[in-house]
Amino acid sequence: MSDYASYEKALHPEDITRLFVERSNAGDATGVAALYEEDAVMAFPPGELTVGREAIRVLWEQVLERRPRFEPEPPLPTLVSDGIALTSTPPSDGTGARAQVVRRQSDGSWLRLLDQPEFAPARAGRDPQETA
Repeated sequence: MSDYASYEKALHPEDITRLFVERSNAGDATGVAALYEEDAVMAFPPGELTVGREAIRVLWEQVLERRPRFEPEPPLPTLVSDGIALTSTPPSDGTGARAQVVRRQSDGSWLRLLDQPEFAPARAGRDPQETA
């Protein structure tokens, strides 16, 4: 098992995005996975769920093999309530939005619990109340 505890911790919910960009651009899948709780859920690849820190690490190893380059995205205002926070960014790649639910840990740091890295924009003319 990987040593996730040796990584810099996110002291504020917004730190996670910065740490994600730094570690991804360094090709460090273990470092990316260290930003997630043990039982975190990530909605990626599109249409699928990746569950658990180890599965997230394996997924990022595969993604980072292609050496993608991530740019920092300015955060939208963070919502915080009782040790839970919702962070989000308007992505520069046209995917619509990114959102994460993060939780304060017993040491005061923050980790991702839920990660929705892509929201496709709604199709024009479609009623959001419609069901398929």
